[in-house]
Amino acid sequence: MTDIFSHAGEKAWAPTPDGNKRRVLVHTDELMMVEFAFDKGGVGALHSHPHVQASYVAEGRFEVTIDGRSEILGKGSSFIVPSNRVHGVKALEAGRLVDSFAPYRADFLG
Repeated sequence: MTDIFSHAGEKAWAPTPDGNKRRVLVHTDELMMVEFAFDKGGVGALHSHPHVQASYVAEGRFEVTIDGRSEILGKGSSFIVPSNRVHGVKALEAGRLVDSFAPYRADFLG
């Protein structure tokens, strides 16, 4: 059975290929929530995937680029990435993003 609750600090951080870290908080086959942590200057390299992604800036400030359009987003801001759109982020200060993916990212459960 899938865990339907996640308590602060109980999920382990894992390194990402681009030098940041993430932890999968909760997921089903239809939806996944993942927390990402970035040091100042950390980059989430430009990429795309078939999943729809909604992201919330929990802490810090990020330059977010989606399909060549960039904006600076701070704590409390959010953005959505439609399926297969090229997107990435740069941490202007240390921060955290909470991302939701539909459907879930099987590659994050590896």
